[in-house]
Amino acid sequence: MTDNLESVDVLQANIIAAGTNKKTRRIVNGFGGLMGSKEITSPHFLEQEAAAAAEAEKKEKENVESLLAKDRAEKAKYSKNKHISEQPWTLQNWHQHINWLNVVLVVAIPLIGLFSTSRVPLKLNTALTAIVLYVFGGLSITAGYHRLWAHKSYNAKAPVRIFYALFGAAAVEGSIKWWGHSHRIHHRYTDTPRDPYDARRGFWYSHMGWMLMKPNPKYKARADISDLIDDWVVRVQHRHYLGIMVFMSFIFPTLVCGYFFNDYLGGFIYAGILRACFIQQATFCVNSLAHWIGVQPFDDRRTPRDHFLTALVTFGEGYHNFHHEFPTDYRNAIKWYQYDPTKIVIYIHSKLGLASNLKTFSQNAIEQGLVQQQQKKLDAARSKLNWGTPLSHLPIWDKSEYFEKSKDKKGLVIISGIVHDVSGYISEHPGGEALLKSSLGKDATKAFNGGVYLHSNAAHNLLATMRVAVIRDSGATNNTFDPNVGFTKKAE
Repeated sequence: MTDNLESVDVLQANIIAAGTNKKTRRIVNGFGGLMGSKEITSPHFLEQEAAAAAEAEKKEKENVESLLAKDRAEKAKYSKNKHISEQPWTLQNWHQHINWLNVVLVVAIPLIGLFSTSRVPLKLNTALTAIVLYVFGGLSITAGYHRLWAHKSYNAKAPVRIFYALFGAAAVEGSIKWWGHSHRIHHRYTDTPRDPYDARRGFWYSHMGWMLMKPNPKYKARADISDLIDDWVVRVQHRHYLGIMVFMSFIFPTLVCGYFFNDYLGGFIYAGILRACFIQQATFCVNSLAHWIGVQPFDDRRTPRDHFLTALVTFGEGYHNFHHEFPTDYRNAIKWYQYDPTKIVIYIHSKLGLASNLKTFSQNAIEQGLVQQQQKKLDAARSKLNWGTPLSHLPIWDKSEYFEKSKDKKGLVIISGIVHDVSGYISEHPGGEALLKSSLGKDATKAFNGGVYLHSNAAHNLLATMRVAVIRDSGATNNTFDPNVGFTKKAE
């Protein structure tokens, strides 16, 4: 009788990871996918089918079977008619490659703000207001959108979540629902074609290009965000995102600077447009710079890296190699001298009773990751060096055969059950030629391992490059240090 162990159904597991096995509330903001493209995560159809598809989605919640069917239909469709992303750029179709909404939001509007600075002077109070709102917006993305919602690394009370939802919208980076979904897809498919901001496609693409060009629908992906939709703050913000974004990003700073400093236009330009632009560019650096410069102390199989410069411009999100290894840890920086103001803000909130359940990985797990990567680097460096012929590749001699060969070939000596040819080293021997010659044709194990000299690691390594055979039943292994250590202990 045999027990058959059931294997995980990979298809079902992917369905669960995508969240398509659950019935979730459908929330729409009526303005499509801001700061990205809905094409990254949702089913696609030709333009003539879009209206009918939207109506069908309203009437009935799509189940797993219908989603899979649409995926298959779409794959078949684009196998015949290439999506615009797979077509070469030409003078006739270049405008079809571009996501014009995002061009307006992250290029056109910021350029308007930059050009306006030549006519609108910057006042001190307006500059200070812009800095405060920049900090509010930046932390709302890092502590709110990213660590709270996308990774659930801690829990926050309603006032904190409302604050992050409002000032996060002011960053003009999309709703919590859209941002969190895209980011979970990024972690699920890092450095693959399904990664929305695949760093392997270059710095420019991962920084901004992925938003400004229409993505290939065949690489669309999904992630489970049912927990996000269960949060009423997320639902309200998503439904009314356009209005909240316009008010918090442009109208609110204009009113603040106008009412308190009589600088409405300065508030609109500096505390509104340019502040949002700087937050956007700082956030984009997490997708680009954090995958481009720095070190990889935990894992070098993927592109995320740790660097202080990235942390400096992203409110502490620059220790990205750590983050991708331990994504639910509320910290990005784990050492006291590493810059991570977001971590400090979350910690302070917890002490004030506004945050709880701050998640951290054990120090043991973190140290394991560090040691494993260090060992990987050591193994890579070791593989480039000559450590001598492996014993498994050497011929096996009986002692009688060794004695016979020693008569014909001067320079053979046994050490730790391994035959070495030291003939080319006799004149170089630090202990003198006479000492080495006195060991030829004999077993010099005790003499080599402390009887005369307790040789260094360098001597052992050099000796390993002179291996020619193994003595039968000697118990020799590739690691000649083991028997040496044993002998040394006995000698002591």
